[in-house]
Amino acid sequence: MGDAGEGLIDAEDRFQQSLAEREQQKQRKGVASADPERERKLNSLRLAKAEMERQQAVTGSEIRREQIRQALAEIDRQIAALRLEAGDPTPVSEP
Repeated sequence: MGDAGEGLIDAEDRFQQSLAEREQQKQRKGVASADPERERKLNSLRLAKAEMERQQAVTGSEIRREQIRQALAEIDRQIAALRLEAGDPTPVSEP
């Protein structure tokens, strides 16, 4: 696997570790997620968005940039839909 693949795996490992730490903190404080499946989907979409933004920053091809813009728009749409389902009107651009 190339350096880019290894970097993505490292980033995903760090992200998963961060999620686990946050979940442990919530459990210690007695605050549990009301819908763990929804949280898992949101976290997955956030990770995908971060990866697409990274790719957009390094891509030279205008065709690929357009594909990435469309993918980001779809990810944002899905994040907004999940938040609205839960009654959270927070804009997508905020974590």
